[in-house]
Amino acid sequence: MNTPNKITLVRLLLIPVIVFFYLADFIPYGRLVSTIVFIIACLTDFLDGYLARKNNQVTDLGKFFDSIADKVLIMTGMLLIVAVPVQGYTTVFNPTQWLGVTCVIIMLAREFIISALRQVAASKGIVLAADKGGKIKATVQYVAVTLYMAFGFVLTDIIPEITESNDNALSIVRYILMMILIIATILTIYSGASYLIRNRKVFTSEKGTVITDEDEDINQDKETEVTQIEKSDGQKQKEENITKEDKKE
Repeated sequence: MNTPNKITLVRLLLIPVIVFFYLADFIPYGRLVSTIVFIIACLTDFLDGYLARKNNQVTDLGKFFDSIADKVLIMTGMLLIVAVPVQGYTTVFNPTQWLGVTCVIIMLAREFIISALRQVAASKGIVLAADKGGKIKATVQYVAVTLYMAFGFVLTDIIPEITESNDNALSIVRYILMMILIIATILTIYSGASYLIRNRKVFTSEKGTVITDEDEDINQDKETEVTQIEKSDGQKQKEENITKEDKKE
C-alpha cells in the first residue's frame, strides 16, 4: 500500500472519532473536537490525490478506495447534522428543517447512484475516476457540513440557552447555512447528471475504459502535439526538397 492509500485509510479511521466526539455530550467541547477532526479528514482527501499525482502513484485501488472514503465521510457528516438533536432540534432545523432534510436526501441519493454506476463499470473491467465537477461538489459539501457542525458546537457550548436577544442573530446564521446547503445540493445534482451522461456508455460497452474530462484534455493535448510535429516534419521535408532543387539548378 503506497502513501496516498495510507492517507485514505487514515481518513476512514478518523470517521469513528468524528462520530464519537460529536455524540459525546459529556465531553466538554466535544463537538468542537469533532469539527476539527472532520476538517482534518477533509484535508486528507486533497492530500492523497495530490501526492498520488505528484509521485505517479495513481492506482485503480486508490481510485476505488478514495471514492469509498469520500462517500462514507460526507454521509457521516450529513447524518450527524440532520439526525443529532441540539437543544431539542437538529442543526438543520426550524423554520427550514424539511428543506435541509430534503437537500441531504438528494445528496445521499446522488452518492448511491454514482456508486451503483461504478459497480456496473467495475463488473465490466472499467474504472471510473472522479472528475473535476465531483471534486468541486465534494469541496462545497465539506464546507457546508463543517459549518453546520461548528454551529452545533456554538449552540451546545457557547450559547447553551437561546434567548430572545440572540435568537434573531441565530436565525440569520441558519438561513445563511441553509443557502450554502442549497448551493451544495444544486452542484450535487449537476455533477451527478453530467457524470451519468458522460459515462452512459458503461451500460452498453463490454470492456474498456471510460475517460473523464481530464483524460480528454490530455488526449486533446497529445493530438495537438502530434499534429504540430507532423506539420513541422512536413515543413522540413518541403525545405529539403527546395534545397535539392536549388542544387540541381
